[in-house]
Amino acid sequence: MAERGIPISPNLNVRDTVRGAKNPVMVGPTEVWWSTRTPDGLGTLAMERTRADRIRAEAWGPGAEWLLDQAPRLLGADDDLTGFEPTGRVAEQWRRRPFRLGRTDILWDALIGAILGQKVQIANAVEARRRLARRYGDPSPGPRQGWILPAPATVAAMGYYDFHPLGVERKRAEILIRTAREMPRLQAAAGQDPAALGRRLQRIRGIGPWTAAMVTAVVLGDPDAVPVGDYHIPNTVAWWLADEPRATDERLLELLEPFRGHRWRVIRLAKATGGAPKYGPKLSLTGDGLHLGR
Repeated sequence: MAERGIPISPNLNVRDTVRGAKNPVMVGPTEVWWSTRTPDGLGTLAMERTRADRIRAEAWGPGAEWLLDQAPRLLGADDDLTGFEPTGRVAEQWRRRPFRLGRTDILWDALIGAILGQKVQIANAVEARRRLARRYGDPSPGPRQGWILPAPATVAAMGYYDFHPLGVERKRAEILIRTAREMPRLQAAAGQDPAALGRRLQRIRGIGPWTAAMVTAVVLGDPDAVPVGDYHIPNTVAWWLADEPRATDERLLELLEPFRGHRWRVIRLAKATGGAPKYGPKLSLTGDGLHLGR
């Protein structure tokens, strides 16, 4: 086990910052756990806020040092607020819930999460991810029992039928397999800027603007990611910014245009308000339609 102290801003909203990075899990009001496959091997990171301006980080496994080095980035140390000039409701919400955009720099985990989240409710995607990790992945190092997602080479050797017991139909399974086989080339693009990585991802059949934006937001902390094709985000943003309960992607982009460069930051703020009024038919847990594009 390795340990390190990390200074943070006293007003940092750790919960909202970590939630934006998807894979790390917030346990209770102050504790974060993250198990993943780092460039140096399997690792688990635990972080706890011990003072208003201090995080204690501990890590286990071959990837421990990598995770400790990554911890400040996960907490938004690289997030650049230059050009973000909120006004009106955006400024009010930002004063109430300031957060930073963290980045994981782990491409594979984000791709699995985004692809499994295509056109299904989040509960289904989370359960499929959990089953994939338990059946084909590795136990996580450290004191907290958990499972780490299988390596790309493992998924690349699987057939679409291997995903059926996990609750994943053929279409998403085949996208995952294709993506796993592209990982050596994708990894080289992971260090590029978000726009370049997004373009490279969309060259894979089955990955579109929604998936690419969700990945760049998590992996690189992309402040301007816009997951076009989402079922909820246009309504949430339109209700918050314009008192409009329903909106198209075109209207979403129009409302976000004044915040270009920080549109994902504004989307995150909008989502924290609770969303648009819910009426009309409810989505089935097994139905398509959580987002319209890929």
